[in-house]
Amino acid sequence: MAGSEKATDEVFKNAVNTFMDTKDNGAANAEPTKALVAELEKGAAAGCPDCKDVLAHKEYLAKKSVWIFGGDGWAYDIGFGGLDHVLASGKDVNVMVFDTEVYSNTGGQASKASNIGAVAQFAASGKTTKKKSLAEIAMSYGYVYVAQVAMGANPAQTLKAIAEAEAYPGPSLVIGYAPCEMHSIKGGMTNCQAEMKKAVDCGYWNLFRFNPQLADEGKNPFILESKEPKTEDYRKFMMGEARYSALTRSFPDRAEGLFERSEVESTKRYAHLKRLQDLYAPEA
Repeated sequence: MAGSEKATDEVFKNAVNTFMDTKDNGAANAEPTKALVAELEKGAAAGCPDCKDVLAHKEYLAKKSVWIFGGDGWAYDIGFGGLDHVLASGKDVNVMVFDTEVYSNTGGQASKASNIGAVAQFAASGKTTKKKSLAEIAMSYGYVYVAQVAMGANPAQTLKAIAEAEAYPGPSLVIGYAPCEMHSIKGGMTNCQAEMKKAVDCGYWNLFRFNPQLADEGKNPFILESKEPKTEDYRKFMMGEARYSALTRSFPDRAEGLFERSEVESTKRYAHLKRLQDLYAPEA
């Protein structure tokens, strides 16, 4: 009987050790959690009060996937301080930002995510300042997983970024381009997936991933996945959305200047991302 109890103790210890070894990895922790619960149930049946107490809260044992979802008005503007605090904490929290480049749910006010030339409330004559680079602010910490995605442009890259963010043992930020009704896309929201592709193809929106774990492996942590933009289609893309085309009717001269600036900034932005790729490249 003593030998049997000793063997049982060893099985229980192994279950606890395996659980502890995998507690920070959601995918790897699922089976060890089941094994630990099974051992706890045996202990509870044998009269162990501690086992009963842990089983009463067993839903908290398995590694949890924690996600925060919000829009650009929150992430870039009114909630930025809180978002920055969460990312800087180093905790294993995932954040998904749906970037509509405007306060979509409160009447269409301009936000720091709005781009040059966009017409919105508080920017009726077109926004004059460029879009805030939320991704680079997060990347500057060096330990935050960051990705910019656009499902309609590259579904595989979107899924890969979300999977990597979930697997990353620290804070992650995934920013997704999200066309909305406030953009007044030509043809309506049924074309939103195609609109994402147009945005990426012309260089209006860029796709990339920044994974600090790759640097630990001696690899480049910054992966630029947007191809060289078709800049000749940039103006055509803008004119396909009333948030831009409306400016050509209300302030035609001003519109031309702002749109030209927006095109120049998009070219600079892509060149900057290419330099970042070189900057983050591991030394030979």
